[in-house]
Parts: sequence; C-alpha cells; structure tokens
Amino acid sequence: MGSAAISLANPSRGDMIACLGETTGKNALMHCHQQMKNTNEGQRILAQKPRINTSTVDLSYLKDLPPGTVGRTYCDFLNDNNVSPDDRPIVQFIDDIELAYVMQRYREVHDIFHAMLLMPTTMLGEVAVKWVEALQMHLPMCITGAIFGASRLRPRQRQLYLDHYLSWSTKTGLNAKFLLGIYFEERWEQSLEDFHKEMNIVRLV
Repeated sequence: MGSAAISLANPSRGDMIACLGETTGKNALMHCHQQMKNTNEGQRILAQKPRINTSTVDLSYLKDLPPGTVGRTYCDFLNDNNVSPDDRPIVQFIDDIELAYVMQRYREVHDIFHAMLLMPTTMLGEVAVKWVEALQMHLPMCITGAIFGASRLRPRQRQLYLDHYLSWSTKTGLNAKFLLGIYFEERWEQSLEDFHKEMNIVRLV
C-alpha cells in the first residue's frame, strides 16, 4: 500500500507508479496477454518481444518520414513533449517472463498511444489516455490514474474533460482495437488517417 499512497499523493514519483503497476496488475496482465494472443499481430509481438528505445528505433528515420504517418507522428510527439523512449524503467517485480514482457511493452508503447490518440502530456491528455488504457487493459494503475488524475484537473480542464474528453476516451477505449496488440514498428510508414480507420479511432482534436 505504500507505493499506492505515494503514487496518488505525488504522481511525479515514477518509481512508485512503476512499483504499483507491477505489484497490483497480474490479472490484468493475464488479460492483456490473452488479448494479444488472439491476433496474428499480437502473437508476433509476444514471439519476437521487440523493445522500443533509442537502440532499436531509428528516430532519424522516423523524423524523415512524411508528416501524417504513424512514425513521424510519434517522433514529433517525442520532440514536442521533450520525452525519450529511454525514459521507461525496466520491469523488476514480475517473475513470469511473459507477463513481465507485457508490462514492459505497455510502458514502452504508452507514448505511442499518446501520439496516435493526439493527446499531449498535460494532465488532461494523460487522464484521457489512462481511460483508454484502463478500459482496454484493466490495469489497476491505469484505472486509479484515470480516476484520481481527473480529480486533480483545474477548473477549465475539468470542464473540457466533462464536456468532451471523458466521453471520447471511454468510447475510444471500448470501441477501438486492442492497442497493446498493435505492432507499431511495422506501421511507421502507415498514414495516421488509415491507422485511425483501421483501429476504429475517431479523433477528438
């Protein structure tokens, strides 16, 4: 309970949030693993176990892709928000190799989710993405992040959240394809418009 309390009191404590995710999410990770096994694309991810970091992803190549492609959108997101794929911690507290990889994969594609959903790293954008993740993956850390993150929104953000973001994020979480089972590395050149159509994602912004 210590990591949970610290995570809720101080969302900037990434170490405690990571610990909370690993120690409370076994059933959800089993759900995610099964969802990934249900598609050929998800099966390839589980079999090949690709990693997303600056050693495995050529960001220079993504930067040179045409605007409006999956890869360019992801690269622009990283640059615009001053984040790096190397920022995600390594899973430490999950013994099952398969489930540990599912958690690692989630951490490493979280920023891609942001980019594909066109959500910035603001509190409002984070809460919206967390609702999508919560409804698709059932991870306790995502559920608590969505609920308690919403409670921390400022008045103007809260109104936008209630008027637009909450309904959009819940519909997206329920209706979109299972995003953790998407092999993004095979889709860098795909247009974001086609990606959205294939994933059944309706843009909010």
